[in-house]
Amino acid sequence: MSAPAHARSTMSQILPLSALLLGVALLLLGNGLLGTLLAVRGGIEGFDSQTLGAIGAMYFVGFLAGTYLGPRMIRRVGHVRAFAFFTAAVACAALLHELLANAWVWGLLRLTTGMAMVGLYTTIESWLNSHAAPAQRSRIFATYMAVNLGSLALAQQLLHWGDPAGHVLFTVAALSFCAAVMPVAATRLAQPVVEEVRGIGLATLYQRAPVACAAGLLSGFAQGAFWGLAPVWADTSQLGHAGVAWFMSIAIIGGAAFQWPIGVLTNRLDRGHVISVIALIAALCAGGLLLAAGHGLGLVLLAAFAYGGFAFAMYPLAVARLMDRLEKPEIIAGRGSLLLLHGIGASLGPLLAGTLMHRFGPSALPVWFIAIQCLLAVTAWWLSVRAPADIAHQTPLTPMERTTPGVIEMLEPESTAPTR
Repeated sequence: MSAPAHARSTMSQILPLSALLLGVALLLLGNGLLGTLLAVRGGIEGFDSQTLGAIGAMYFVGFLAGTYLGPRMIRRVGHVRAFAFFTAAVACAALLHELLANAWVWGLLRLTTGMAMVGLYTTIESWLNSHAAPAQRSRIFATYMAVNLGSLALAQQLLHWGDPAGHVLFTVAALSFCAAVMPVAATRLAQPVVEEVRGIGLATLYQRAPVACAAGLLSGFAQGAFWGLAPVWADTSQLGHAGVAWFMSIAIIGGAAFQWPIGVLTNRLDRGHVISVIALIAALCAGGLLLAAGHGLGLVLLAAFAYGGFAFAMYPLAVARLMDRLEKPEIIAGRGSLLLLHGIGASLGPLLAGTLMHRFGPSALPVWFIAIQCLLAVTAWWLSVRAPADIAHQTPLTPMERTTPGVIEMLEPESTAPTR
């Protein structure tokens, strides 16, 4: 097929899904803004880093619970009604944060938001799966991930639209959530069936893919702390509200930009060793964050770009390693168990890192990143040298963000990896 014909074929598949992709973009604009806004507003309200870490952890606890509860709701009432229900929940939560500035209330609201966001992800992803032609699934998946990361990066810039101490930004987040309902409710696509995704036992998963398990869990410890506390660190580093927005955007952009070249590298080398090296480089970049603090916004943004570039690649590397080690029929179930491990780490990460920041000051966050990434580097290397290399049958790494287990169906691996 010629390049123009190939492009037309891809666009013919993506255009009918544009309403779903627009809904995702609006959702993540609201969610990305809300997550950063809460960290900044929490400081204004007098919440310490330990409290903010606990509040951030509740989002990931909700995300884990929603992985199991969300699909049940969708099967019960259908995609459009479930989408409207979950969107109303996150919009109400966004507004209630501003009306009820209490740490316990915020924790419950973040729990609710995490549960609802999983339901929203599941709704969209099951729709994309059912309407994506097999030959175009990888491109639709890439488009979906580009919308995810692009929306999250852009969402940080919405912090410029108002004073975090006021109500405007909470209203903007709620409006973005509400607006997401319109394109999804108007779609004419038939509603698919949401299948229940069962996981593989964690002991079995570790036996089959120990490096993937280590990377999934420990990247959760790092990324949960990043999403929950990086805006707090940036705010306490005297970057100003504009600096916080740019810090988060640049880190996300780095995470998106580095995944492709890292993927090219890891497709040619043993993936277990690459995970170890990438984790070590991420630790060095976290050291750059530690050294850059207090030396100007430019240096901090450069360090954020580098750290985000390597740290955000870790979960996709874990998924790719998992796919190398499981039979094709096991991959979706394995992804569910890997997501569980990652979610456990993401729930504990901000709680533990926030406690350290409360005791030792803001510099404890980059130190946390250094410690977790070094631990992952050592663990991945030790586990890799004990296992046979996968180079001959590695599946290509696909840039992605942590999402629901069902989205892995869009990757459609062409060959079945042997069990080792």
